[in-house]
Amino acid sequence: MSEKKIDRRVIKTKRAIRNAFITLMAQKDVNDISIKDIADVADVDRKTVYNYYNGIYEIREELENDLIVLWKEAIDKLDFEKNISNPQQIFATLTEILNGNLDLYSSLMKLESKSMVIRKLARALTEVVREGLTNNPSICGDIKKLDVAAQFITGGMLSTYQYWFNSDRSLPLEELSREIGNVVLYGIKCLEK
Repeated sequence: MSEKKIDRRVIKTKRAIRNAFITLMAQKDVNDISIKDIADVADVDRKTVYNYYNGIYEIREELENDLIVLWKEAIDKLDFEKNISNPQQIFATLTEILNGNLDLYSSLMKLESKSMVIRKLARALTEVVREGLTNNPSICGDIKKLDVAAQFITGGMLSTYQYWFNSDRSLPLEELSREIGNVVLYGIKCLEK
């Protein structure tokens, strides 16, 4: 019974540390964040932070890896074969994921940030898009062409989301996702009058 209490306290403390890190990333560059800053915002001792993490970059990597798992779980639930001809459901799901922790994604997707999260997300999405394209009988089966298409779709999509996070965000995220889906589905023809 006491083991469960300890586990909950550990989870609560790690969550406080991670949330403090996310808060600080929204305020300053990751290179300017110290363990003392995190401890102060999380309302824990520096020693407590070091009990769970070796440093700033370990916290960041854990956050990124958790996000990748969330993305993969959500994407794996999608029926890409069904949705590849109308990707709006795919983009609605991605929008839901982004809205789930907008502050964290905003911090990780800043252009100044040399985060590996973009590359990790691109790899995860590219695999799923490639598989969806490969399993769709109405799409050309040439593996090289499918690889190019998957890279183009995921690269363009992530770049557009990254652009949005670094802009004034005047376009609502849902509308941005809908427009990305239109471009993926119809190409530049969707821009014609």
